[in-house]
Amino acid sequence: MVETNRIENEGGRFSLIFLSAPGDVELSRTLKTPLLELTYNWPTENGEPENLDGGRNFGHLAYRVDNIYDTCQELMNKGVTINRPPRDGHMAFIKSPDGISIELIQKNKSLEPISPWKEMKNIGAW
Repeated sequence: MVETNRIENEGGRFSLIFLSAPGDVELSRTLKTPLLELTYNWPTENGEPENLDGGRNFGHLAYRVDNIYDTCQELMNKGVTINRPPRDGHMAFIKSPDGISIELIQKNKSLEPISPWKEMKNIGAW
């Protein structure tokens, strides 16, 4: 894998490292998306390691979807809890059966925020 981008977020205290297979670097740049995103959660401000439980101990997987609203509705119809609804027309989170966070990201540009999604509250943690 080849690093194609890196973001250091001081406010959120994390780093994002974006990787692509060597033969897919140009495809990754054209699509403006990595093939793999790694998250590094920084130690606390006093230097202590963060107590990582739930999804932050692993980070999460992310998948681009053609229509975030249709995907979330289909998952809900199958009994999946949407922990972070796509209020912004761009991003949602669910969890795997073993508690790993899975991010769903709208392919291309964000969809217009619509009801009932824009009014939905978070459920639990993601």
